[in-house]
Amino acid sequence: MNRWFFSLLLLAACHGVRPGATDAFSAVGGEGSKRLNMERQSIARLLGDQDALLAADPAGKTVVSIRADRMLVPASTLKILTALIARHYLGTAFRFKTEFYLDDRNNLKIKGYGDPLLISEVIRNISATMAERIHVFNDLIVDGSWFGAVAVPGITDTLNPYDAPNGALAVNFNTVNFIRLSEHRYVSAEPQTPLLPFILDRIRQSGRTAERIVLSAEKDEAMLYAGHLFRHFLRDAGVRSRGKVKSGVIRPGQDRMVYRYDATYSLDEIIRQLLMYSNNYIANQLLISAGIAVHGPPGTLEKGILAADDYIRTVLKRRDIRMVEGSGISRENRITAACMMKILEAFAPLHDFMREDGGIYYKTGSLTGVKTRVGYVRGKDGSLSPFVLILNTPDKSVDPVMSRLAGLLEQKATR
Repeated sequence: MNRWFFSLLLLAACHGVRPGATDAFSAVGGEGSKRLNMERQSIARLLGDQDALLAADPAGKTVVSIRADRMLVPASTLKILTALIARHYLGTAFRFKTEFYLDDRNNLKIKGYGDPLLISEVIRNISATMAERIHVFNDLIVDGSWFGAVAVPGITDTLNPYDAPNGALAVNFNTVNFIRLSEHRYVSAEPQTPLLPFILDRIRQSGRTAERIVLSAEKDEAMLYAGHLFRHFLRDAGVRSRGKVKSGVIRPGQDRMVYRYDATYSLDEIIRQLLMYSNNYIANQLLISAGIAVHGPPGTLEKGILAADDYIRTVLKRRDIRMVEGSGISRENRITAACMMKILEAFAPLHDFMREDGGIYYKTGSLTGVKTRVGYVRGKDGSLSPFVLILNTPDKSVDPVMSRLAGLLEQKATR
């Protein structure tokens, strides 16, 4: 994957701890120094009453626990759970596929299966391979029936990339990047992706002079755009097209498969990109695909949530979570710090999938009035101390808490 691709994905109340509450500090008295206990108290004073903090040492012993049982908004840290769900139901050997058929009228049909990384470079390579198999076709028919209708809570009808819709056949994360050179002239902002006439009216209507906009699921716009982009690259590869781009379905037993593209990247590689760039679109593509693995096609968000609920109950053995989609964009998602700690426990072997800075592996989350950070502090011996910080109090900041917490966990790891 090139540089362009990476950029695309581009504690208690304020006055201390109340005795007898669920808030707790470990190693009080003879088990820890007075200085460590004072540090815990200073961390607690940085939190509001809608915040939670839970941290443990490498052996799993609680170091700090403040409102760990309160249901709060996790924002994008929920993607860690989505990654675990995808690995569990799809399996690490799973590869997304895209199929290509010819029907009895020599129409080319493309069936999508939810691949979240069908980007321009991939489509160019697929087209070169297709040129060895076919030389001419009539209409290009796109089939997105592997997914049903998907409405993600928290996704709104804007042109922002984080609101990109999900679908079985989609390219470039259902986004188009452009620059306006003059009143009537637009060009692509990416050399590897042409600016197609199909999308020009939508760009003009946006009123923007430059930026990435999202394609709409309405009237199959996003899926038809995928068809137009495939046709462009097929023509570049020397394959002639005589017809239109339209939507339709594969007819099993009648249409002849001419090529099946199996993604060159693994599920774990997708998850790395998911966590590195916090891509909402990828998160829900994975969750919907997990739902298909359990409940069959067509994929829906509801089936994905059913699979997630089963994983949470039977594998994590938790109930202190409400999950309505897989990216964390919805404020309807709720989780306790205790539940997130269990998720981190399961994710620990994959901790290096996360961003790393100064020996801290972490995933952040952010919504208006919400700031979250979860992950692991690595000790000098390589051991991991997990932490969960969920701030739902507006105007509270993660950084001062983390600077103190990291030092506290490092001290505990070396004791």
